[in-house]
Amino acid sequence: MAGRIDARLAELGIDIPVPPIPVASYLPYVVTGNLVVVAGQVTLEDGKVKYVGRFGESISIEDGEAATRLCALNVLSQLKAACDGDLDRVTKVVRLNAFFNATPDFLDHPRVMNAASDLMAEIFGEAGKHTRVGVGVTSLPLGVPVELDGIFEIAPA
Repeated sequence: MAGRIDARLAELGIDIPVPPIPVASYLPYVVTGNLVVVAGQVTLEDGKVKYVGRFGESISIEDGEAATRLCALNVLSQLKAACDGDLDRVTKVVRLNAFFNATPDFLDHPRVMNAASDLMAEIFGEAGKHTRVGVGVTSLPLGVPVELDGIFEIAPA
């Protein structure tokens, strides 16, 4: 039987992807106590980089929002793996952190970050509201425009 969050995902027409394999020497997530810390996720889709570029140069706001949403879905895929497939265990989205590959004059970080924040609230409701940080950087791995990580509170299995 599908859980509450699985039902919500179906209602929203959202498919959580297979968790991307780490591209370097790190764990995709760590569970410590009642927290899951998900490592930075980039714009990988089906094992391939989908978005490349810099905000303020070659990535539009709309493509940036889509790239950020893809990163958020990848974060959720790692979270789901950490919860043994049961996203109903998520009791709180605590914090999201985003890094935007951007030119110094790019100022729309909050707008682009909303793609991830709004997705969490859509899926988890009140428990999806969180703190966040979104900052511009001069480069990111694989030339992607955004990298997103997160901290989540979960109930015991």
